[in-house]
Amino acid sequence: MKLFSPNINNAGRLARGGICILLFLGAGFAFSFCLWLGLALVLSGIFLLFEALLGWCALRACGIKTRL
Repeated sequence: MKLFSPNINNAGRLARGGICILLFLGAGFAFSFCLWLGLALVLSGIFLLFEALLGWCALRACGIKTRL
């Protein structure tokens, strides 16, 4: 099996993209309170953006079944 081969459908990609946007919005607010929290949210958002663009899910790649 090829590394990062697509393992989610379009619904899963949209869900991850939506969560990514929410994480980026949360990071915008979090930076005013705590730098580390903002950085953690931005990094999480970047990872979910990566998953959404590739159509790949890290949990599914590890064998965990997800709903989307």
